[in-house]
Amino acid sequence: MIREKNTRRTQVNNYFPLHTNHLFLQKHLILQKHFRTSIRYLLIAAMVMLFFTTAHAQKRTQIQIIHADHYRFNAKFNKDIQQLIGHVKLKQDSTLFICDSAYLNDKIRNLDAFGHVHINVNDTLNLYGDRLHYNGKKRIGELFGNVKLKDPRALLTTSHLVFNRFSGLAFYDVGGTIVSDSNVLKSQQGEYNTKTKIFYFKNNVVLTNPDQVTHADTLIYNTINKTAYFRGPTHIKGNHSVVKCVNGWYNTQTNKVTLRKNPEISSSEQQLWADSIHYNNHTGFGRAFGNIRVLDTLHNLLIKGHVAELWNNQGVTFVTDSAVAITYDKEDSLFLHADTLWIHFNRKHQAKKMLAYHSVRFYRADLQGKCDSLAYAVSDSIIRLYHSPVLWTGKNQLTADSVFLVIHDNQMDSLTLFNTAFIISNDSMDNYNQIEGRNMVGYFHKNQLYQLKVDGNAQSIYWVRDEHKRLIGINKAESSYMTIGVKNNKIQTINYIEKATETMYPEKDLPKPGRILKGFSWYETLRPTSKYDIFKKSSKLIKHQNSLQLL
Repeated sequence: MIREKNTRRTQVNNYFPLHTNHLFLQKHLILQKHFRTSIRYLLIAAMVMLFFTTAHAQKRTQIQIIHADHYRFNAKFNKDIQQLIGHVKLKQDSTLFICDSAYLNDKIRNLDAFGHVHINVNDTLNLYGDRLHYNGKKRIGELFGNVKLKDPRALLTTSHLVFNRFSGLAFYDVGGTIVSDSNVLKSQQGEYNTKTKIFYFKNNVVLTNPDQVTHADTLIYNTINKTAYFRGPTHIKGNHSVVKCVNGWYNTQTNKVTLRKNPEISSSEQQLWADSIHYNNHTGFGRAFGNIRVLDTLHNLLIKGHVAELWNNQGVTFVTDSAVAITYDKEDSLFLHADTLWIHFNRKHQAKKMLAYHSVRFYRADLQGKCDSLAYAVSDSIIRLYHSPVLWTGKNQLTADSVFLVIHDNQMDSLTLFNTAFIISNDSMDNYNQIEGRNMVGYFHKNQLYQLKVDGNAQSIYWVRDEHKRLIGINKAESSYMTIGVKNNKIQTINYIEKATETMYPEKDLPKPGRILKGFSWYETLRPTSKYDIFKKSSKLIKHQNSLQLL
């Protein structure tokens, strides 16, 4: 009995797995059948769509004959070619082909048209030529002789042109001319995208408009925004200047130009170089950045800096960021640095004056100086130093409220010290020769100071030594006027004129405070010692005043 129950349980357990597997198999077969049916229907649908698409494409690529005065067919010549003569008009898609005569091969969809060929691509794009070979499958046409491509943006003329209807590109390589408004462009090779309205020019490119002529190796011209993009060596000649660059763009409508990669702007006597230049020909305003150099060959003046602004219509140029002005002659050069430099030009774009503002320092082998602001006028060749000016020549330090330095034939001619004029030279470590007066005038010969005249309230302290440089005494004098002789940048003689009083003191009899004139200041630590030292912004200032006790 127990064995029978176990047998039944085993039969039941064996029955359910078989039944379950059978149901699963039935479902799997049904799903597989539905899947195959779906794939079959999808393949049929795709084949039908492909058939209609191919048929439609074939229909669109057919070249239809709309009109011809005469039709000719010669099976011996070619059974697939029709000859059309007189007022021939054909059509493919929306494009019309008009000519005097044509050969049409309908089998391979080729067209050869002759005489007064006219292709009307759409309402705004038309092509003309003497002869046409057209591939209807690829939709590529090749025009020969007196070729013209015309749309509302430009007119292209050449002797050979390839036009792709699919891409809208027109290409020539035998020389072409494009006219767009007042701009005329010529090049050996060119490509015009009739969809984007952009020209690509290569080899011997010339862009001419009323304001200038541009020669370039490669040029891209956008007829929509009227902008020319330069790629490669470019030369732009304007009415008053010449521009050179390797990369940049020029908007012929707004007259704005951006130049990069070694740009250069030159006029009759001036040249400008920079890493990049942005300029508006209409307003005459521009900016330059990078390694800037402005050269005036007429006045032997070179300006350098890293940021510049130009107002050509006003005749003004501004240079800053490590700004340096260099004046040069056959013998030496003067290097001047300031926070900002302003150069003013006349109508002929010749430099009139240069203004330097704040922290002015300059160096030349025989002359150094500093002040807060400086002005140099080309008309009178005078350098004017304002606000705490200091000059050094040889061992002599010259100070005043303001200093005027006259230049003649690129050499120092004379200088004038206005109000509280002071000259100091170091005799020994803590001893100083001093001359003070209301005003002073100095004279140069071959850039060497040889004479000084003191006008008004002249005072002097001079350490007198013999030929062996042994101290004789300290000479202290006053007079209305003085004349000082200078040789090799050293004081040699002092002549007192009018109301002179003079006393020679042994060193031990003149107290240290008496050895200093009122207003004494010694600025030797601020003196530029080289052309690189002009950039020094601050230094420890040593001042010896009349109240200072000498050590």
